[in-house]
Amino acid sequence: MKIIFYLLLSTSIYAMQTSDKLFECTEIFQERKGELLVELERIDEQKQALESLKIATESLLKEKETKLSIKEESVNQKILEITNKEKSIKKMLEKNSQILKETKSIKMSKIAQTFAKMKATASANILAGMDPKEAILILQSLKPKTVGQILTKMDAKKAANLTLLLSK
Repeated sequence: MKIIFYLLLSTSIYAMQTSDKLFECTEIFQERKGELLVELERIDEQKQALESLKIATESLLKEKETKLSIKEESVNQKILEITNKEKSIKKMLEKNSQILKETKSIKMSKIAQTFAKMKATASANILAGMDPKEAILILQSLKPKTVGQILTKMDAKKAANLTLLLSK
């Protein structure tokens, strides 16, 4: 019986020691659990802050994209306006060029009529004193017979020079 008593006593001492160790482990686990809960709370706060930052960034990005698309639309509209004005200006330039050609043609026609009505000697004297390019333009608008009559009344050197220019 002593043995049994001794066994019970040793078992009970061992159980108390184990119980103390378990109690110590439980305390350590409780402390660590508290630390982990604090760390988890800190991580959760950072996660919320990050999520908040993400939402703010996305909102700002959408706002910038909206502003950019509005400006892009405005630029495209201005490009379209400029293109239309450019086309309009080109049409006006072509029209003005045509009007200028017609005006020059009418002017040359009237000058040609004037020279055609003049005597060959008077025409030759006037054309001899003019710039050769202008004289050629007038001679080109006259009939070949009239040109021949005018050139025969002109100085031979001047007539030869104008003839060369007429042949080009």
